[in-house]
Parts: sequence; structure tokens; C-alpha cells
Amino acid sequence: MTNMSDFHEVRFPLDVSLNGRGGPERRTEIVTLGSNRESRNARWAHSRRRYEAGYGVKSLTQLYDVISFFEERRGRLYGFRWRDRTDYSSSAPGAAVTPVDQQIGVGDGAQRVFQLAKIYGGVFAPYSRSIVKPVAGSVRVSVNGMEKTSGQFSVDATTGLVSLAAAPPAGASVTAGFHFDVPARFNTDYLEIDMQAFEAGAIPSIPVIEIAV
Repeated sequence: MTNMSDFHEVRFPLDVSLNGRGGPERRTEIVTLGSNRESRNARWAHSRRRYEAGYGVKSLTQLYDVISFFEERRGRLYGFRWRDRTDYSSSAPGAAVTPVDQQIGVGDGAQRVFQLAKIYGGVFAPYSRSIVKPVAGSVRVSVNGMEKTSGQFSVDATTGLVSLAAAPPAGASVTAGFHFDVPARFNTDYLEIDMQAFEAGAIPSIPVIEIAV
């Protein structure tokens, strides 16, 4: 768990991250039994995303922007926001955000605060991912399909917590739609950049990894 003072609410240069590479990683322990069958155990309850930002650096200007961003973050010291171009919305790819994209809770007549979340799958073993870095101004909320106005709810863009002005009645479905970033940090304290190689088309290594906040 990262101390919030160790996180900067600033996004990694967007023009670079949108051309980066990476995705979710899981840790699974596999034991082959004497019968040749496998016993599999999930070492991690949640996936962790890894990215390579070097693929997104196409110009010297972008390279210097990344160096400046790296220096201000003090390498691995401070976390930041990362935009994952393959997974940054509550809606389906290319679809507009709606207030019923994702269910984030069920009312009990008393609870007013709900954590933004995104559900993956839905038939065999759906996975719920907490969304802790929503994009300010992008969140839409509804209760039983009725969208709430801006004065009827608030969102903490640093934690993903939605606070409703009135507690939803018992059994009411609370849903939301949103854009979001991934909390991340550099996964190195050293950027090795060979300018001659870069000018020849070589890609500098700029590893980035998701963090818990």
C-alpha cells in the first residue's frame, strides 16, 4: 500500500503512453501431480499491469518530456497516473460512457458511499477491479437506472469513492460509468538512453508498473 503523499496526481505524457505496450499480469503457482494432472493456485488476488513506455517515444521532444517527468517523480519514488489505451473506460471499446455501465453496489437504506469498480467476465468467474483513479468530470451515476445530477453525488477523483447525497433504498442497484487511469510508477531508477541508437531508431527502455494506492 502506497502512502498518498507518495503519489502525484499527474498523468504520464499522454502522447507517449498511448503508443506504449503492456497489459495485466497474474501470478499462478502450478504443481504437476503424479497422475500428470495439475494443481493450480492463484498467488495474487488481483492482476498487476506492466507497461513499456519506450515504444511510445517517437521524437526527441517526447524523449525529453519523459526525462523531465522521470526526474520530477524522482525515478521510482513517486507514483503517477497512466492511461492504458486498451482499457480506460467503463464502457465497451468505442462506446460512450453511460450511467449504467458498471454496477458498483446495492442500496441498503443507509450506505451512501460506494467504490467505483469494473467487472470483467460474467459467466464463470467474474473479476471485480476497484477503480481508484477516475478521470475528473467523467463519472456518471444512477440508482435503479435513474441518473443522478451533479448536485446529487460527488466523486473523489483520488480514491474512486462515490458519495450520494441520499442513501439508495434497500435493494436499489447503484451503477456508474467513467473513464479512469492506472496508478503506476517507474519500474527503474535509471533511464539508459543512447542518443546515437535513438537517432537510428532504437527504442529506449522505460518500464512502468501498476501500484496499489
